[in-house]
Amino acid sequence: MKKLPSLVLSFLLGVNLITGCSSPDNPTSQTPPKETTATVPNEEILNITVSVVPQEYFVKKIGGDHVKINVMVEPGTEPDNYEPKPQQLQALSKAKAYIGIGIPFERILLDKVTQTNPKLLIVDSTKGIEKLSMIPHDHHDNHGHEKSEDEPEMTLDPHVWLSPRLVKIQAQHIYETLVKLDPKNQTEYETNLNHFLQEIDQLDAKIKENLVNVKQRKFIVFHPAWGYFAQEYNLTQVPIEVGGQEPSAAELGKLIKEAKKENIKIVFAQPELSSQSAKVIAKEIGGEVLLISPVAPDWSNNLLEVSKTFAKALN
Repeated sequence: MKKLPSLVLSFLLGVNLITGCSSPDNPTSQTPPKETTATVPNEEILNITVSVVPQEYFVKKIGGDHVKINVMVEPGTEPDNYEPKPQQLQALSKAKAYIGIGIPFERILLDKVTQTNPKLLIVDSTKGIEKLSMIPHDHHDNHGHEKSEDEPEMTLDPHVWLSPRLVKIQAQHIYETLVKLDPKNQTEYETNLNHFLQEIDQLDAKIKENLVNVKQRKFIVFHPAWGYFAQEYNLTQVPIEVGGQEPSAAELGKLIKEAKKENIKIVFAQPELSSQSAKVIAKEIGGEVLLISPVAPDWSNNLLEVSKTFAKALN
């Protein structure tokens, strides 16, 4: 039998690998979690899994080249209703630590993974943070209200990464996690943490400067992701969607009436979600829809640009 040329063999092997790792019914169901690479020797690299893309930014800032980061909720995806893919669960089973942020899917996810990876270090990066509710007392509550003692965890706002002040708390938890896993590099992690905290302080100062002279402090947004940001910078978030539910005709009418009363001309939406309701309101008030993302990968620059967008739109 003749030997196949090496180029043909390589091609066939490539096809076999591709077809063996994908499902014909849903080829995207096996997409691996996004991960960053590191440049230090493999034995020194910490395999860390996080929930959302902005956390990747935080862990990389502190861990540097000592970490490889798997992100469960892929870029361009809204985290609130996310369901992990089978291959992501497999990748997580090999992780050293999971740094959570309070998204509903985490509880079910971690129950499954700890059965196959009992040594997985599970870290709640929001420990010490008083969370807001995603369901305000009424549709037009100023910033969202803090949770009551008996409020279900799933109704709490997980978007704590949109507050620079709260990110400093998360950064401290990340630092402590890396030191626990890799104490010999504590000095480097501590230096990186201090640099990151300085970056956060500088960002906070710039955002305050951008928003200090904003006259209209109230803004309409489709998905209520910006409650912590609003609370921190004395803004008022008026959500279109409440509790994961699209507004009724009566609720839309109420929002339109309030927007006209307050002379609001901008409705904010996010590229990861439908903006149809936002467009309806914008049309009725003679305004426009602007897109801002809560899950952009360049966390620091994204918040700075959002603050500039707010400053321009609300003036």
